[in-house]
Amino acid sequence: MKGTFFKNQWFLCLSVLFMWIKTYLIYKLGFDLQIDSFLQEIILLMNPLSFILPLFGIGLLLKGNKQRLFLLIANLVLTIILISNTIFYGFYIDFITIPVLFQASNMGDMGSSVKELFNPLFIALLLDLAVLAWLARTHKGPAEKTASGTIKKYYAVSAGMFLFNLALAEAEQPKLLTHSFDREVLVKSIGLFQFHVYDTISQTVNVSAKAFADEDSLSTIENYTKADYSKPDKNKFGLAKGRNVIFVTLESTQSFVLHEKVNGKEITPFLNNLVKKSYNFDHFYQQTEQGKTSDSEFIVGNSLYPSLSGAVFFTKSDNTFQTMYKSLKQHHYYTSVFHANHKRFWNRDVMYKSFGIDRFFDVDEFTVAPETSTNWGLKDKEFLEQSASKLKNLPQPYYSNFITLTNHFPFEIDDKDKLIDEYDSSSDLLNRYVTTVRYEDEALKHFISKLKKEGQYENSMIVFMGDHYGISEAHNKALGEFLGKDEITPYDTVQLQRVPFIIHIPGVTDQQPETVSDVGGQIDVRPTLLHLLGIETKGDIQFGNDLFSNDRTPFAVLRNGSFITNDYIYTKNTCYRQKTGEPAENQNECKPFGEKANQELSLSDKILNGDLLRFYEQ
Repeated sequence: MKGTFFKNQWFLCLSVLFMWIKTYLIYKLGFDLQIDSFLQEIILLMNPLSFILPLFGIGLLLKGNKQRLFLLIANLVLTIILISNTIFYGFYIDFITIPVLFQASNMGDMGSSVKELFNPLFIALLLDLAVLAWLARTHKGPAEKTASGTIKKYYAVSAGMFLFNLALAEAEQPKLLTHSFDREVLVKSIGLFQFHVYDTISQTVNVSAKAFADEDSLSTIENYTKADYSKPDKNKFGLAKGRNVIFVTLESTQSFVLHEKVNGKEITPFLNNLVKKSYNFDHFYQQTEQGKTSDSEFIVGNSLYPSLSGAVFFTKSDNTFQTMYKSLKQHHYYTSVFHANHKRFWNRDVMYKSFGIDRFFDVDEFTVAPETSTNWGLKDKEFLEQSASKLKNLPQPYYSNFITLTNHFPFEIDDKDKLIDEYDSSSDLLNRYVTTVRYEDEALKHFISKLKKEGQYENSMIVFMGDHYGISEAHNKALGEFLGKDEITPYDTVQLQRVPFIIHIPGVTDQQPETVSDVGGQIDVRPTLLHLLGIETKGDIQFGNDLFSNDRTPFAVLRNGSFITNDYIYTKNTCYRQKTGEPAENQNECKPFGEKANQELSLSDKILNGDLLRFYEQ
């Protein structure tokens, strides 16, 4: 019977085999999936079959050329999915989700970097299609449809493969589908194609959540955030009351470049000096997801976590938000954003209105010339200089956010703007990154000088914050060279999510600078800044806490479920000691914080998916 099936359905068998092989090859060569055990490797090898078998089995219902055409089309579609995810992964170290497809206008992010993202493996992925097409044309297929008994046996085997795969995955990662916020874990466990099906179902459920939400859905969340509230330090509360706020978002800037040198020269001499005259948070983590910079804006403005899939700026722009900007407006602040990119990029023109921001200065508000721009737009030095000139015309007090641009993937600048030599490592990207960070640092120095000249410095609180990582895990080898490590472990990867967070209050922090080493994250920015301005946040629905509070629990959770405390780092199913980077002897020590991490992410998701803040009354 088996011999007869393979003889009659050799084209189907070859199609399954080829698709299986190249999916596994992409797993191993196109993605950087961490495999920690032999069982995980077996699951990774098996999971493509649990999707390919039932899909390609549809061909059994067809005969002759129709069957072969279907199998070729199915192979092509899955190959496109593999290539698309490989390109996306190369840029974001992530997998494509349904919401990402609806923000396709931003995929231009990758268009300027094709040479960085192209992989010769893509050509190899198409070779089997050429072979199958030739075989389909030169060899005849079965003239009759396959017997129903054979089809039933085929799908019984397929179902068994699927259930066996799921059972192994659940054994390896308990409660996989209900508690995992990590897409890599899902892909490793159930498979890439299955993940896309799961994501589609999840997004459908999320969309329906809004229709079924009511006021009662918010009560549990209110109770949690009120109980978690940390009262501000009385010595810091109102310290910057009445001052303007100048908040600078540092594109792709990670903390590992601070206080580091290349060829004897500091990468960030200005920031290194500024931290000595400021409140500096040296264990502050970025918590963005697929929305990157826009996610950081969302987190800071709302003290909510971003969506697990896609960018909130696209998927939830019609939601109601109780933002920091609305709170500031109640205290007579004028709010604005400066960014030398088009207002529709990341749907900012729509989202800023939802946030209650008074004015958006986009690229049309600036003078842009070829010699003052890069691939991404106006260079930071010119952008910040022109922006500083506009501040004096704003109503005061104001809160203004400036989003820098030059230090952006693929980190390329003109030779005349290079103030430091490129680093020498195995990654051209990291090598160039050093030069763009150095340029950004110089632009910030000029910005402060310009603020002083324009009379906007003394009565302001100036904040610098990195928005997200710039160098991904794809460049871990080079990062190891830079940091003097033999390898970058999952513990190190979490530590590399630290970004600068510096608060400079002229006349105050110059005299009493402070380094805060308690763990915190972008989720904590809203209450921290508002309390410094003398604006109370007790009763607000927010998941962050004032970073200066004495009764705050030092804690930060990343969107993938990893979390950090002063004593522990939990990631990739392992609890590490914060100080040593070694796995904790008792892995259960992280468990209480894991429950808090999962609860906060889940509650924040409920707010976004159900648009629950429309029921909120302050």
